[in-house]
Amino acid sequence: MSTLDFLYKTKLGRIILRPLLLKPVSDFSGCLMDSRASKMLIGPFARNNGILMDDYILDGIKSFNDFFCRRIKPELRPLDMNENHLMAPCDGLLKVYPITDDLVFPVKQSMFTISDLVVDKELAKSFDCGYCLVYRLCVNHYHRYVYFETGKKHKDVVLPGLYHTVQPVALEAGPVFTQNARQYTVIDTARFGSCVQMEVGALLVGRIVNDNPEICDVIRGKEKGHFEYGGSTIIVLVPKNKVKISEHILTNTQNDIETPVKMGEQVGEVNEKN
Repeated sequence: MSTLDFLYKTKLGRIILRPLLLKPVSDFSGCLMDSRASKMLIGPFARNNGILMDDYILDGIKSFNDFFCRRIKPELRPLDMNENHLMAPCDGLLKVYPITDDLVFPVKQSMFTISDLVVDKELAKSFDCGYCLVYRLCVNHYHRYVYFETGKKHKDVVLPGLYHTVQPVALEAGPVFTQNARQYTVIDTARFGSCVQMEVGALLVGRIVNDNPEICDVIRGKEKGHFEYGGSTIIVLVPKNKVKISEHILTNTQNDIETPVKMGEQVGEVNEKN
C-alpha cells in the first residue's frame, strides 16, 4: 500500500492526514523550501523526476523553491496565438468535463458543483452546459502559468481552505477541489465569453503567487503567476456554446485518461455556431 493510499483509505491514515492539510503545515514546509540549505534537495529531485536542467534558466537559484518555480527557456514553450484557438495556460495532465445542472463528475466516486468551487451561485449559473477544464500539475511539471486568453480581468477572489493532494486517490475520497485553498479571476474575453481561470493549492503548497490580483487588461500568453513546492491544479471554466474541445481530449476524458499538454498548446477552438 502506498503512503497516499494509507492516508486516504485507512482510518488511522485519515487521522494522521488531518493536521497535514492545514495551512500552517504548508507554510512551514514552504519556509523550509525557501532556506539556503534546501539547495541540497535540487539535484536528487531533478534526477528522480526526469527534469532536464538544460531546459531551464537557472541563474540566481538560492533555494529549492527558487528551483521549483524556475523559468523555462521561452523557445521550449511556443505559444499558440491563433485567436480562434483555446490555449493551455500551463503544463499538466488535462481532463475536460461538461457542466450539467451545476455538477461536474471528475471521477466515478466523486463530484463537485461549480457553485461550491467558486462560492458564487450566480457566477456558477453562467457556466451551465459549458466546460470545466482541469489541468493537474505534478511535481515534475513546469509550475509557471499564463493567461489563457486576452481580456479584462476582474479582481482575484481568494478562498482559504485545506491542502489535499490532487492525486487521483484523493479525488476518489471526496470533493478536493472545493475544499482546497484556491484563487480565481473572471476574465471577460471577446471570443470565449466571461470565463474563470482558477489556481488550486495542494499538499505542501503554501503559496499560490499571482503577479497582479487587481482589475486590469490581460494578454493571452502573458505570465499570470506560479506555484511554489508541490502538486497543484489549474481550472478553466468556459460558458455554453463558446468552445469546441479537441476530440481526442474529450475521448480520453470519457475513458478516464488524462491528456498530457504543455503551456501554449491548442486544446480547442472557437465554436463558430455560437
